[in-house]
Amino acid sequence: MANNKRPEDMARIDCMDLAKKFIDEQVESVRAQVQDKKVLLALSGGVDSSVVAALLIKAIGKSLVCVHVNHGLLRKGEPEQVVDVFRNQMDANLVYVDAVDRFLSKLEGVADPETKRKIIGAEFIRVFEEEARKQIGIEFLAQGTIYPDILESGPVKAHHNVGGLPEDLKFELVEPLKFLFKDEVRVVGSALGLPDSMVYRQPFPGPGLGVRCLGAITRERLEAVRESDAILREEFAKNGLEGKVWQYFTIVPDFKSVGVKNGLRTFEYPVILRAVNTKDAMTATVEDVPFPLLQHITDRICKEVKNVNRVLFDLTPKPCGTIEWE
Repeated sequence: MANNKRPEDMARIDCMDLAKKFIDEQVESVRAQVQDKKVLLALSGGVDSSVVAALLIKAIGKSLVCVHVNHGLLRKGEPEQVVDVFRNQMDANLVYVDAVDRFLSKLEGVADPETKRKIIGAEFIRVFEEEARKQIGIEFLAQGTIYPDILESGPVKAHHNVGGLPEDLKFELVEPLKFLFKDEVRVVGSALGLPDSMVYRQPFPGPGLGVRCLGAITRERLEAVRESDAILREEFAKNGLEGKVWQYFTIVPDFKSVGVKNGLRTFEYPVILRAVNTKDAMTATVEDVPFPLLQHITDRICKEVKNVNRVLFDLTPKPCGTIEWE
């Protein structure tokens, strides 16, 4: 059984010199483990999987096969960024899977949050398994396991879905980040040359926008979440709140209200803004966003996002509200 205890002599990775030393050590370790075999990785575009991908590309190049599944629940521009960074800039062996219609079809009419999560997780495993079986010579599975995953849930990072792959695939795990904390992973990502927008990406739920499009997911509300979220992130970046606020996003509920646009009555959806700060996600406070900025964001969303006629700001801390709505 693998030793899942963080080595006592492992120094905190809090600077570029230590990060580069760690990278060199892991490159050597991965090459010794993998040798001339191939490695498969589910590349979501999140911090952990992106850093693992960049590290393994440095170690074994094209022997790493990255599979990026676009399930239609990512934020605006994220699938394109994964392709640009890894295929175009890093020359990765990247398999891009457009599974948007497949996922949205499975989710049609499903309103219960937990059921949505299970469908998204199970369908991801099926898609990834299908792609894995198309590959020849794969003997290893890379995972973005980090040390808190080991402390909380054991050696298999099941919430990244790969823990559910069929046993007959018999992959040996490659987990080069398994003794690092999240802040250390970010330092390593920067040392590997990944863009800050990927390395310092906000926490993002596994089901993606599926839990921010409340109730049964529809394409029009999903697009309203995606477009309003992009506006919120753009305005926070412009106004110095990017990096200062721990997490901020938009939610679109499954109900409409009456409004007025261009002198005509409308019956459209509201967008809810959420911006919170926390140290451990167990409690959270609401960011004091300047009112003029809220007004500007409201104006942009109402003018630029289709099927929306109201913007609301969630003032609820945790407790008693949770950070996400579903």
